[in-house]
Amino acid sequence: MKSTSLPPELQKLQEEIKGYAKEAGLDFFEVIFEMLDWNQINMVASYGGFPNRYPHWRFGMEYERLSKSYAYGLSKIYEMVINNDPCYAYLLHSNNIVDQKMVMAHVYGHCDFFKNNVYFSNTNRKMMDEMANHRTRALRFVDRYGMDPIESFVDACLSIENLIDFNLLIAPHVAREIVEPSMEVPRIKTKPYLEKYVNPPEFLDAQQKAMEEERVLSHKIPAKPQKDVIGFLLEQAPLEHWERDMLSIVREEAYYFAPQAQTKILNEGWACFHHSKIMTERALKPSEFIDYADHHSGTVSMQPGQLNPYKIGLELFRDIEERWNKGQFGKEYNECTDMRVRKEWDRKLGLGRQKIFEVRKLYNDVMFIDEFLTPEFCAKHKLFVFAFNVSADRYEIASREFDKIKKQLLFQLTNFGYPIIHVVDANYKNHGELMLKHIHEGIDLKMDWAKETLKALHRIWKRPVHIDTTLDGVAKILSFDGSEHHEARP
Repeated sequence: MKSTSLPPELQKLQEEIKGYAKEAGLDFFEVIFEMLDWNQINMVASYGGFPNRYPHWRFGMEYERLSKSYAYGLSKIYEMVINNDPCYAYLLHSNNIVDQKMVMAHVYGHCDFFKNNVYFSNTNRKMMDEMANHRTRALRFVDRYGMDPIESFVDACLSIENLIDFNLLIAPHVAREIVEPSMEVPRIKTKPYLEKYVNPPEFLDAQQKAMEEERVLSHKIPAKPQKDVIGFLLEQAPLEHWERDMLSIVREEAYYFAPQAQTKILNEGWACFHHSKIMTERALKPSEFIDYADHHSGTVSMQPGQLNPYKIGLELFRDIEERWNKGQFGKEYNECTDMRVRKEWDRKLGLGRQKIFEVRKLYNDVMFIDEFLTPEFCAKHKLFVFAFNVSADRYEIASREFDKIKKQLLFQLTNFGYPIIHVVDANYKNHGELMLKHIHEGIDLKMDWAKETLKALHRIWKRPVHIDTTLDGVAKILSFDGSEHHEARP
């Protein structure tokens, strides 16, 4: 197999870019760059950036999609970097030297973010090895049971891989000891002849009944709604050993990749912010500026109707740095209503660099947009809400109001746009059936997706499954009993 090590000239370039990254204040794990051709990089990309994953047809489908897209000139992978210690990053062999410089600078920005952002703090830093272990375990089951049953079960697992609790990324679940409540009603001590007055039997009976009801509720499974549906199924579903192991693999990988989805705008914005700074201030030769500008502009360009995380993240970091350098924050600034004064506001505080590193450490995309998106930013970058005009049969600008723009962005980012689902009862109707609850936030479930998800849940739970939701403003319970779908009113 052809060596993937960097040639001497790129090794020297890596050391140069690494020095610039450290000068910029970046703190990162060791970075190992490997040089791949277009076929190799598509293979690695199809596995999510890892050289080894458990066997499944979706990885082959992704490889075919990437290969055809590259062959037809529709897309090109310039870089990939893995959240690992050490970080692994891949360079495309056909890139010119300016691209390689920019990619290296971009990678060091990502590696700093992986190491220091709080949402990555509990991720497995040896995931490269763990993915290989997942592959070994899966192949052992394939040898024992055959490929078809393994792939069929993994299909069901992947259908629900987004049903996890993203809050567990920074607040890991800690099991708590369950204390059984006493079943004896406390009595007030008194003389025997006063007993029926001080502790009347009807009162004691009512208390005993209330305690019984509390005991039943305390033994309900789950005791309270649980958002980590996969975690609940691992604990409670009647799974065979290999099924439980494969479901745990899917869950572990879902939690590993979740912070990258939670911080897409921040992470890409941070990497772009630093690669642009390193390239324009230190790394570029005069003859390379035009090539760099062409590539960088393509990376951060905004297409109509699409949100480019590279562009939004980069410009927000620049905006934060400028605002905190000038002191454009705080009570006095926020209460200023004179737009001319706000525009010329400059307290020369010089706190921009400190602030952007703080944001890099503590925020995710929802917090980032919620706190730092401003009306001035939206006006400057021409952000708007668009909607489909039925009469004109096309998408048109629906609003330029700041509140609506911000609400739309936050709605898209919250839970990644997926419906919020909780497990509420594992013994529904006392038949051992599974009941879930859809937290309805104005958008109905897609019926075809909901039906396939219920089928996947039935494959794992092995008994009828239900979901309590709202369709067209009417409360409904959607069910799947293993052979047919049903729809009923609660």
